[in-house]
Amino acid sequence: EVQLVESGGGLVQAGGSLRLSCAASGFSFDDYAMAWFRQAPGKEREAVSCISTRDGRTYYSEAVKGRFTMSSDNAKKTVYLQMDSLAPNDTAVYYCASDPGHLTPYYFCSTGDLKDWGQGTQVTISS
Repeated sequence: EVQLVESGGGLVQAGGSLRLSCAASGFSFDDYAMAWFRQAPGKEREAVSCISTRDGRTYYSEAVKGRFTMSSDNAKKTVYLQMDSLAPNDTAVYYCASDPGHLTPYYFCSTGDLKDWGQGTQVTISS
């Protein structure tokens, strides 16, 4: 059974940093698409970043490019999202997702077409 467990969320002030983790189990991990999405209250879910654990290719949404960094530790079956220069509009529930497909990170971030999803971790940025 695939399990994705997010952690690292919390409350920080604007300008601060957080690092989210997503621990995966139940699949091979090292040839998968992994993704971070977020959903703010009253808004639709949006892509944050996607990565291929096979070759490390990464895609970032325009909203986070230059501020967030997604990485993968295949030995630990964990992906991370380092979030810097946080702003109040980054407040959302952040979800980790995975898919065994071999399409590009851009595809997965553009479509949200990933097979498995975690339960999410709340990130709140105060002004």
